[in-house]
Amino acid sequence: MRENFSKIGFILSVAGGAVGLGNAWKFPTLVGANGGFAFVLLYLVITVSIGFAIFLAEIAMGKLSQKDPVNAYKNLAIKHKNLWKFAGFSMIGGILVLSFYLVILGWVIRYIFVSFSTLPVGINEAKELFGQAVSSDIYGSIFYFFCAFFLTLFVVSKGVKSGIEKLNIYMMPALFIMLLAMLFYSFFFDGFSHAFKFLFYVDFSKLDLNSLLSALGLSFFTLCLGVGCILTYSASLNDDTNPVSSSFYIVLINILIGLMMGLIVFTFVFEFGSDPKEQGVGLVFFSLISLFAKLGVAGNILAFFFFLSLFFAGITSAVSMIEPFTFYLTNEYKISRKKALSYLGVVIFILGVLCILSLSGEFANVLTFGKKSFFDILDFVSSNVMLPIGAILSAIFVGFALPKERIEGFFMPYMKSKTMFELWYFMLRFVAPIAIVVIILNQILNS
Repeated sequence: MRENFSKIGFILSVAGGAVGLGNAWKFPTLVGANGGFAFVLLYLVITVSIGFAIFLAEIAMGKLSQKDPVNAYKNLAIKHKNLWKFAGFSMIGGILVLSFYLVILGWVIRYIFVSFSTLPVGINEAKELFGQAVSSDIYGSIFYFFCAFFLTLFVVSKGVKSGIEKLNIYMMPALFIMLLAMLFYSFFFDGFSHAFKFLFYVDFSKLDLNSLLSALGLSFFTLCLGVGCILTYSASLNDDTNPVSSSFYIVLINILIGLMMGLIVFTFVFEFGSDPKEQGVGLVFFSLISLFAKLGVAGNILAFFFFLSLFFAGITSAVSMIEPFTFYLTNEYKISRKKALSYLGVVIFILGVLCILSLSGEFANVLTFGKKSFFDILDFVSSNVMLPIGAILSAIFVGFALPKERIEGFFMPYMKSKTMFELWYFMLRFVAPIAIVVIILNQILNS
């Protein structure tokens, strides 16, 4: 029997899947570069309209079928069942994402231990430390990757209630408390006021087509769309859980944590005159770690809790990426979760090690194709191609392949408005697919 989430368990588990490592740099950086809070408002509008359209479609598929992604498509389809089932294999994107995501989570675990030592005092020294760890210390990178890998598989092996829900029930509130404490500490620095202005000023003149595309992409990825996560978690949704209101809470948690991380990160960036426009891992592993060093022992403590909070955010996301395929294997082949995870684990471990080797000085040339390393290729194919394709397939399936009456019957008790349902249904059928196609084309053309 498939276990069911509690109300709070479902909200925190899906929010945990949405809140990831990117919240520490991607969300605040995009906000700061695109008109501050004007971008947040744009993101909210897009999420409530287009993002929610697909999010609720995946919830409907999971709840109505109570199956894994492949069998959800197959069982719900009225026609072409054997063709539609292949759409469920978009969950492979989650496995690909997890393979390099666990490498980054391994870096986070390494830096939790680094926080106990003497921190690099300058950005160049921080870059050298990070470069040595990634390109030279292959065995160390594999060890920390294995730690992240083992912990993720261990949690999922415990099942929905004892593993996934229990992890999120404890880690999501712990993450929020740690961020709240760090935010309170940041408040006493002069850089806090600059960080607040950077993130919360409203400048609509900075919004353009790129801002729209960034907000669209951010909405899809922060809602875990296209990897089968929402569908799979919804298969364990209690009958008394309102999927519509729960979705609003999930988005609210995601935005709140993103803004809290942004305020913390940019407080120290501005406090010590670093570059607020630096993006990606460099913002955390170069700039921030060297800024913490200037605070002495307090910086070590702050670094420890910051990287621990990143680990909490990362592990909850990692779990959500592997659960869909795990559920499929146990459902389809009637094997245990541990056996399913052992099969998936072999694939993930091999891909993860290849990602590590592709970033090392010794094997980089062998694992670089064109200008992209194996790590970069895996990132691009999964995040920019497979996830959007997975999202568009779920939108088309629910919007066109399923009888409207069945979808309406599922949502009307929660929406309570025919107009609201019709608006959502229109967004799902026509606006969302076009938006996803535009995102895919933009990402391919600018890659």
